[in-house]
Amino acid sequence: MQRLLIILGLLILAAGLAWPLISKIPFGRMPGDIVISKPGIRIYIPLTTLISISILLSVIVWIVQKFK
Repeated sequence: MQRLLIILGLLILAAGLAWPLISKIPFGRMPGDIVISKPGIRIYIPLTTLISISILLSVIVWIVQKFK
């Protein structure tokens, strides 16, 4: 459990340090993401972004398990 928490903390730290580069990636503004804007309300549903992140994480987990 300690090892998992240390690795998770290091991943969060790395993501925080790389945020200026990460924010330029078009995730969150992809075609297929739904934005509903009306006066006084804005609803954002990132469907394509969530599917892309899910596929990316699935491939990473598959690669890690394959070489473990």
